[in-house]
Amino acid sequence: MPFNTLLTLPNALGLFALINLITFLLFGLDKIRARAGSKRVSEGTLLIWAFFEGTIGAYAGRAVFRHKTRKQPFSRHLHKIAILHVCAAMLAAVCL
Repeated sequence: MPFNTLLTLPNALGLFALINLITFLLFGLDKIRARAGSKRVSEGTLLIWAFFEGTIGAYAGRAVFRHKTRKQPFSRHLHKIAILHVCAAMLAAVCL
């Protein structure tokens, strides 16, 4: 199947939603594991998922699960990723 038939708006939006859902669930899983004292999801993993368009899921997970809201430098890194995404979106809007 040619790449251009896969790269459609509905597919892109579906992938975006899936990545954000996974990111959200990872924050919930990490919160559950933190309470249980078991092996945690690494901050690096959470930030990587946020970087690859999971920022909305990351912020939603932080709010819903009240998790990693005051932790530095994690919060600072997440804010930088969000700013990068906003700048990329603005650049794409101007160029397209």
